[in-house]
Amino acid sequence: MKLIPIYTWNKGVRNLAVRHKSFLKQPWAQGVILLVCVVVAMLMANLPFTKEFYRDFLETSLTAHVQSPDGHINFMFPKGLTIEAFINDILMVVFFFTVGLEIRREISHGELSSLKKALLPVIAAFGGVVAPALIYILVNHGTMAAGGWGIPTATDIAFAVCILSVLGDKVPVSLKVFLTALAIADDLIAILVVAIFYGGNINLPLLGVAFAVMLFVFVLNKIGEKRAWIYLALALVVWTLFYYSGIHSTMSGVVMALLIPSTPRYSVAYYQRKRREYVRRFDEYMTITDEPLPNGPQRHCLRRMSLIARETMPMTDRLEHLLGPFVNFLIMPIFALANAGVEIADPSYFNIFKMDPTLGSVSLGIFLGLVLGKPVGITLTSFLAIKCKVASMPSNASWPMFFAVACLGGIGFTMSIFVDTLSFGGFDPTTVEALRSMGKIAVLIASVSAGVLGSVLISVVHKVSAKS
Repeated sequence: MKLIPIYTWNKGVRNLAVRHKSFLKQPWAQGVILLVCVVVAMLMANLPFTKEFYRDFLETSLTAHVQSPDGHINFMFPKGLTIEAFINDILMVVFFFTVGLEIRREISHGELSSLKKALLPVIAAFGGVVAPALIYILVNHGTMAAGGWGIPTATDIAFAVCILSVLGDKVPVSLKVFLTALAIADDLIAILVVAIFYGGNINLPLLGVAFAVMLFVFVLNKIGEKRAWIYLALALVVWTLFYYSGIHSTMSGVVMALLIPSTPRYSVAYYQRKRREYVRRFDEYMTITDEPLPNGPQRHCLRRMSLIARETMPMTDRLEHLLGPFVNFLIMPIFALANAGVEIADPSYFNIFKMDPTLGSVSLGIFLGLVLGKPVGITLTSFLAIKCKVASMPSNASWPMFFAVACLGGIGFTMSIFVDTLSFGGFDPTTVEALRSMGKIAVLIASVSAGVLGSVLISVVHKVSAKS
């Protein structure tokens, strides 16, 4: 057998690593990974030799149970925590935390930083939430499915950006920026919907303690506290209080993102002064010892320069940069694997036009809400705002292209599935499971349909405008 030289193996590994990093940097990479996870989850939930393992694994308990020998102390923490709940109630806190950081950045110095910039995306996002909710309510009024009105109200920016990157220069840059800003505003509205309408029974004393802790965090921020570990410890306290108070625990991530410092510990002037000082010292220490360079004193200079450089960036920016890859390529795929796996107990789940007098039609409400309600709501409210001169049309954009891009707003994967997992409480477990399963399948079908519809319309509009 011919042996392959070791350097050939090393070269192959290096090439694979380079290609891996290059793939992850692509704007469409997250959408592709999420799509693969959806397919894997559906297969695991339905294949005969994996579906029992899949469901049993997600239902595995992670709750610590402490009981004294005399039985007087009986304590469980966290209550009812399974692997699925760990993903939805803990890992998704990190997702919502990064969403909060992104919203804060956009409000501070991004596309939502001024009234002029923010007005059109915010108005459009409001229309894109109200119209799908109204359509869903009209379809399901007076039925068991009525409580799922929040499911078709959200836009998933990961898949939308994935499609926009594939379409390239067919879409004006101004509309790409508009859709991104709209998705940020949409996330903020969706967060408020979850916090207000999809929590449990509120424990007011615990909620009051949570608000007291958040007020303390706000005061720490105002007096200039910049140590990250203090905010991390208080974030865990707030999460625990939210978890037991009835407000969905993921909301603690958004709240803490809005409360942590957005100003750096050191000013740019301080950084420049210290950098010059440590560079001078570094040069002076060149011959102070016989150690190989950098020697001990020089290493101290490098460490101090690194620390000061890091602390010259705001904590919010550092955290967003640190957590972004983990959220996009670890937490989100795990969420998809845990929540997109719907067991097809009844093939009628795929019949989005099925209507039951008692259950209603989760599928039809979600499908019409995302595919029809989203683009109509976004376009109509934007049209009114522009005609009333409240906002201005994005540059180099036409109304046909605007509507085509608005269709991509109907891709509601992550937040829609998340809201689906919180909906339809109060019924027997079998009914709840059926409604949620139909809801998840409808979200997948509607998101794919919205993506295809938007892509086709964008291509057609671009082709027509290119000929004219």
